[in-house]
Amino acid sequence: MTRRSFRYAKMADADRCFAIETSAYEGDEAATHTKISKRIATYPEGFLILEVDGKVVGFINSGCVYQVEMSDEDFKELIGHDPDAPNVVIMSVVVNPTAQGQGHSRALMEEFIRHMRRMGKSTIHLMCKEHHVPLYERFGYSYVRPSASNHGGMTWHEMSLQI
Repeated sequence: MTRRSFRYAKMADADRCFAIETSAYEGDEAATHTKISKRIATYPEGFLILEVDGKVVGFINSGCVYQVEMSDEDFKELIGHDPDAPNVVIMSVVVNPTAQGQGHSRALMEEFIRHMRRMGKSTIHLMCKEHHVPLYERFGYSYVRPSASNHGGMTWHEMSLQI
């Protein structure tokens, strides 16, 4: 039987998270090792790890702001992040491609939402590609608009969830 568990990221997770990030995202979409390490060091409470049978297979990382500006590239470096702010901005939702299709993404997102609710957050925001919009709608996210961001040379769509 598969055993899932969740925990905050530690600096020792940076290499594994970077490997998963680069295997799951195309080209410039993937965060650098430096960005992943900074996100872990700056806001581990917003960096939720999914382990399956003791092995890291996915994660969600985020930061918090008072005013959400989804196209702000500096925020990916957590510039403007305030852990007390009520609005969560997700930067990565990723499951190792070899572990996809087993319900891990759903479990990870559901735990992340519960976690942010327990922390007293008000909203969660994210950007996704068009083909992922229906997936996030199933989690309760609402479509906001096409994003002004062209991160990684891609077209993105903004979504939000009231929690």
